[in-house]
Amino acid sequence: MSSAGDRAILNSIFNPLLPVGECVYEENIPEELRDQEEITPENEEAKVLELEGVKSAEAGNVAAAVISFSKAIEIAPNKPSCYNNRAQALRLQGHVAEAMTDLDAALELSQGKGRAACQAYTQRAMIHRLRGDNDKARLDFQEAANLGSEFAKAQLVQMNPYAALCNKMLHDVFSKLQRGECTGV
Repeated sequence: MSSAGDRAILNSIFNPLLPVGECVYEENIPEELRDQEEITPENEEAKVLELEGVKSAEAGNVAAAVISFSKAIEIAPNKPSCYNNRAQALRLQGHVAEAMTDLDAALELSQGKGRAACQAYTQRAMIHRLRGDNDKARLDFQEAANLGSEFAKAQLVQMNPYAALCNKMLHDVFSKLQRGECTGV
């Protein structure tokens, strides 16, 4: 059995487009929230195309990745991971509105359950945060955290205004200590 650290390393290799620590492992997801994907020839063919898309993206050919993910969607239109992957590639191309449409589709198809939903909530939250809509980002990060995303949990802590204030105060104290300005601590 592999450790959490081993799984995190493998995840960063096999899912390079996701934030580090983002992968959610089936054994960590309650049964009622797990992915319910059928094993069909279409889904298997779509997995191959998704892998091709990931390899294209890793090689820097995001346009080819979008094409592969789009073909996967044509073959298996009910497979949420295809929409997640294409959304990530579209976002990298600067097509944020189209990426949001794909993320919404992934959430609808996954019924808000499993890894696909977790990844879609996380990606959508990141887009909301980049747009400055922290309220929507917080809601999506919370959903992803509820599905087991450690990355989303960390983001929620960072977005907490009290945590931010505490971190700033600690930073200021340590900076003063380094400069020799605080001696009575």
